[in-house]
Amino acid sequence: MPLTELLASKDLGLRRIAGPADADLLWVHTSEMADPYPYLLGGELLLSAGVLLTDPDHYVARLVEAGAAALGFGVRPVHETVPEALIEACDRYGLPLLEVPPETPFTAIARAVWRLMAEARHRELRRVTRAQQALATAAAR
Repeated sequence: MPLTELLASKDLGLRRIAGPADADLLWVHTSEMADPYPYLLGGELLLSAGVLLTDPDHYVARLVEAGAAALGFGVRPVHETVPEALIEACDRYGLPLLEVPPETPFTAIARAVWRLMAEARHRELRRVTRAQQALATAAAR
């Protein structure tokens, strides 16, 4: 699912503040580990409030190494704003960074991703069904 589709969900209030906008998301994961690398499969939008964030450069390098698609950083209560060092690291490594406002629960983001993915699958199923029907009609002539 394109990250741009999630960013278009205005009700979430997400704002891309670093990195490219063209990432593709496969799933959503939440972690407050200092190094979530061992628990990532690749393609994740990783959501974190930065509870154990001490070395933003190393943290982002490990996310990129694991194949994470993007990082969503929740502001407050741990950090009042997204740390500048994290923004710089995401720009340096090319990892999209989203600011998650305090009024947006991480669960709402996960729900939106799953909904958007289901809608995309449904559109694809309708497209395939129409193509199949067109082939069947053409074959019956």
